[in-house]
Amino acid sequence: MKKIQGGDLVEMQGDEMTRVIWDLIKEKLIFPYVNLNIHFFDLGIENRDKTDDRVTIEAAEAIKKYNVGIKCATITPDEALTIEAAEAIKKYNVGIKCATITPDEARVNEFKLKKMWKSPNGTIRNILGGTVFREPIIVKNIPRLVNTWTKPIIIGRHAHADQYKATDFVVPGAGKLEIRFIPENGGDMIKHVSLLHQQLVDSTDLH
Repeated sequence: MKKIQGGDLVEMQGDEMTRVIWDLIKEKLIFPYVNLNIHFFDLGIENRDKTDDRVTIEAAEAIKKYNVGIKCATITPDEALTIEAAEAIKKYNVGIKCATITPDEARVNEFKLKKMWKSPNGTIRNILGGTVFREPIIVKNIPRLVNTWTKPIIIGRHAHADQYKATDFVVPGAGKLEIRFIPENGGDMIKHVSLLHQQLVDSTDLH
């Protein structure tokens, strides 16, 4: 059987078992049938920490160049391997990213990380200015909840900036919070004020 000749592809390796599973998929289902020019980026938590997350940005830039990318799952601790990957995606416009872990304090201690790196997904999306589309894979022998649906339902959502770049902080005590907007054209300033005392007394959240 003659192999299909493919083009450039950005591959982003992930963390833990996703690395093993993805390698098996490539070995058994892809490489025997397709020739690809793969641009590889290791987004495993150890390499992201080693490169200060620069690798993620380079991967994103490569995807922008080649237009195709595959990313496996990764651990998200807190930001620079992710930068390399994102730059690569921008360069090549194609990428494959495996799952990655988003680390909490326990993960930081477990892997002895320099700091709590940010999610590679968020870094890549911000560089690409991307929207996330969720599409189910329909398999004939797996029954659907509504069996009359023959086409997948695809959901698109805004997946960068917004809450991904929000500023979080802990209020140390009672006080006043002000949000001010000052127009560049010299117009009137807009100010919003919230008093934090009652929320502290009631032990309730303020959003």
